[in-house]
Amino acid sequence: MMVRMQSTQADGAKAAGRNVHRYRTAAGLSLADLAAACGISKTTLHGIEQGAGNPTLSTLWALATALGVSLGELLEPSPAPPVTVVRAADGPRADGDSVHARLLHRIALRGTVEIYAIEVDDAEQASEPHLPGVEECMVVTGGSIRTGPSDTPVELSEGDSAHFAGGAPHLYRGLGERNTAVLLMLHPAEPPAGRG
Repeated sequence: MMVRMQSTQADGAKAAGRNVHRYRTAAGLSLADLAAACGISKTTLHGIEQGAGNPTLSTLWALATALGVSLGELLEPSPAPPVTVVRAADGPRADGDSVHARLLHRIALRGTVEIYAIEVDDAEQASEPHLPGVEECMVVTGGSIRTGPSDTPVELSEGDSAHFAGGAPHLYRGLGERNTAVLLMLHPAEPPAGRG
């Protein structure tokens, strides 16, 4: 399986390389140590860290395992902005013989995830802030939807996704005849300190 960085392949490879380098140095590992732990050459690892490689999924899993992080932590560009939008053609991909995966969002959370299949009519619905720490992640499965913080909404088409804090006023509006999405509501185990 090869990891294919959609949209701007060079940017995706550079982000993965920066993350490998950051986690390797934080762990106090040399290039030689990490390369040996993953069964790859030091030259290959150096190329990955420089953003010049196109590592296989197996290589990325080996790196993640050796570094004690998840695959998403290696692929995700950082730092993430307050509203993260991933368009249908964007995001790092990992392709295999029959499985093709695209990283939409990484969301660190201790708590509960509620998953909803939603339909959004061609009318605007304002949503008051949820409890502190609640996040929303929407993946549009049909049509087009405007959503996000009330002051900075984004328009999403089929295959696009957005992740934003639900603790501020936000909105939903369908932009076509039939607009569908999967909505994840992420509730922390406990409200953030000093709130709620």
